Amino acid sequence: MIKHALPVTRAEDFAQWYQTVIAEADMAEESGVRGCMVIRPWGYGIWERMQRLLDDKIKATGHENCYFPLFIPLSYFEKEAEHVEGFAKEMAVVTHHRLIPDGKGKLIPDPAAKLEEPLVVRPTSETVIGTAFSRWVQSWRDLPVLINQWANVVRWEMRTRMFLRTAEFLWQEGHTAHATEAEAREETLKMLEVYRSFAEDCVALPVVAGEKPENERFPGAVETWSIEAMMQDGKALQAGTSHFLGTNFAHAQDIKFQNSEGQLEFANTTSWGVSTRMIGGLIMVHGDDDGLRVPPRLAPWQIVIVPMLRDNDEDAALIEYCKGLQGELAALSACGEPVRALLDLKAVKSTNKRWGWVKKGAPIVIEVGGRDMAGGNVSVIRRDRLYREDGKLDSAVVAKGDFVGAATAMLEEIQKGLFVSAKARLDGSIARDVTDMAGLQAFFADGVKNPGWVEAGWSRPTGAALGKVVETLKSMKLTLRNVPQDAAAATGACLFTGEPAVERVLIARAY
Repeated sequence: MIKHALPVTRAEDFAQWYQTVIAEADMAEESGVRGCMVIRPWGYGIWERMQRLLDDKIKATGHENCYFPLFIPLSYFEKEAEHVEGFAKEMAVVTHHRLIPDGKGKLIPDPAAKLEEPLVVRPTSETVIGTAFSRWVQSWRDLPVLINQWANVVRWEMRTRMFLRTAEFLWQEGHTAHATEAEAREETLKMLEVYRSFAEDCVALPVVAGEKPENERFPGAVETWSIEAMMQDGKALQAGTSHFLGTNFAHAQDIKFQNSEGQLEFANTTSWGVSTRMIGGLIMVHGDDDGLRVPPRLAPWQIVIVPMLRDNDEDAALIEYCKGLQGELAALSACGEPVRALLDLKAVKSTNKRWGWVKKGAPIVIEVGGRDMAGGNVSVIRRDRLYREDGKLDSAVVAKGDFVGAATAMLEEIQKGLFVSAKARLDGSIARDVTDMAGLQAFFADGVKNPGWVEAGWSRPTGAALGKVVETLKSMKLTLRNVPQDAAAATGACLFTGEPAVERVLIARAY
């Protein structure tokens, strides 16, 4: 019987397990403001790695980074009715710019400091960036405009969960303007592919890319595309979105340009974003009953060296031995970058360090004791293969030189292995043989543990017909996810309407 590092397992209580991983891996903690979190160094280090890798991909497609204000005039939102309606219930609003004492030991807004116009704390930036585009774009020669910003946003969520749904979160949001609809549509799908490759190549997170149904579109968008990931409990997580906005925001924000023939046209715009929600996906896809497992490309430290210090004369020599190992590893490259190796010299018991790094999910932990040093060896613990068949910790003693020679391949093997394992789970958990509501109800029936997803025929209903489908699914705690780009050709009837299917849609419980 294996004694795991966490007090709760995924099988016992997946939701509690998720919160426990975050706490035990020192990723984040409550801040004192409902729905807001303090992201601790290990959690933020993972986000920094995500930023670095995704930012490189975004810039490689010709986009430039910029920054827009946190505060947006309310009137900017009111110009696009569908957009403001979609976000109205989540907006945090600033109405005063000064506080004064109330004479009873409290501070209250100064009535004399009321703003002429309320300011919305940024929930997304289409409106303020669109206003800037209307100033920047005058001629076809000014197009395309391709920008991105890394920022925080605020959406006043009623039900919050760290990383997955918080009142304030971090993200990148790209915004572009184009001369033609074709160019904007191409941009939308290009960035969807950037997100897919980032998720799979960097986060080792297999996803399904596809178009969102009409009811799941971003407010004001013509089309919304997403990448959907499957968590270990079978639920879906929307891990990134790319929106074709057509000329809707251009009309609202007056983004017009003179074409090559001297005529005025409205620009076609897009927007797209990935947030710290991706960290929640990483936890729920790769974590196990001993904590987090971080893919090497995202790990702030890929290899952690833990010297087994004894407070004796041997310690100095042991530390020097470990420093030499650290230097050798730092000279290597893995997954396209120099290896990130940490020598942990904190005054903490060595076994506590080991299990601390196991829970954080460092890909490789190296323990070095006096006997290892004397033999020119190291003890290697791989986070993806923590236990032997007999249930004991798999700590392999190998020659230091052999480990250094194998370290690059080992890290790349861990990266690939995490993806392959998650991909097999995804592929094996999508049912494509459900053809009627009885089958759908049976698939998601109470008592069915971690059912996965259903991919079914879809007639693309709209209006009242779509509303009826959405309400039916809501009663079953299900949602429409997306229409996979690589789905097989539709045949037969729509599962919901009985009309001929024109495409296939994913149905799932979701976060």
